[in-house]
Amino acid sequence: MGFFLETLLGGLMTGMLYSLVALGFVLIFKASGVFNFAQGAMVLFAALAMARFSEWIPGWLGMTPGVVTILLSIVVSILIMIVVAWLVERLALRHLVNQEPITLLMATLGIAYLLDGLGPMIFGSAVYSIDVGMPKDPLFILNNVFEGGVLVSQEDLYSALIAAVLVAALTLFFQKTKTGRALRAVADDHQAAQSIGIPLGRMWVIVWSVAGVVALVVGIIWGSKLGVQFSLSLVALKALPVVILGGLTSLPGAIIGGLIIGVGEKLSEVYLGPMIGGGIETWFAYGLALALLLVRPQGLFGEKIIDRV
Repeated sequence: MGFFLETLLGGLMTGMLYSLVALGFVLIFKASGVFNFAQGAMVLFAALAMARFSEWIPGWLGMTPGVVTILLSIVVSILIMIVVAWLVERLALRHLVNQEPITLLMATLGIAYLLDGLGPMIFGSAVYSIDVGMPKDPLFILNNVFEGGVLVSQEDLYSALIAAVLVAALTLFFQKTKTGRALRAVADDHQAAQSIGIPLGRMWVIVWSVAGVVALVVGIIWGSKLGVQFSLSLVALKALPVVILGGLTSLPGAIIGGLIIGVGEKLSEVYLGPMIGGGIETWFAYGLALALLLVRPQGLFGEKIIDRV
């Protein structure tokens, strides 16, 4: 039982990390109706900025690396992602208002390749580390219940807590604020939103900025665990099944979808993998997403679209 709980908790923590990446996809789609293929590239770009500025700022200011320099690095990285959002709107999206969804999709694909190239060119292409002070030592819990206790990663626990706070804040933002309601109106109909005075360009800058901040959080967490390298942009591929499972328009769905896939991957790999030769963890998420598409294309929590003719 102890081993099962350890595997279950490991899956839940991994699922929360998948969910963080999926949040970026859901944010852009929920607020603009665009499926953002550039989210993975944004994660890499933000992580590279954070890693390099955390190295450069102590030298520029003549300070010892610590909490102050980490906070300064985060602030500078957030400002950079806001600038990226402004450039995306100014140079690409404002020229594609009311265009077909496939046009906007291809635009985000171009933005992805651009960021994948610019990031290493500006910040370097080596493998960098990010240290924001999250404890990496394992934690043993339930020692009195199971012999040896249950092993839990403290870093994953902190990551799960950050993800939960982020989801709660974003949900309140979309549901309770005037800007959040305006973003949802833009997603429903660009022309109608403009006709009632909602500034489309400003809304897109806001939502891409928020998605950039989410990408920075993801980049810091994954960079702290795996190091900042080009493969970080591929983390987004793991989030695609999460988005399909939870629904493209649901923030809580992104979290629940990530938890389902994280737990399913771990349990299937541990208990079913030895029977069929292993490797389930690499394709489980995509198989589950495909099976769901056949019976509920909008995902578990997505909005069902009904066209009247």
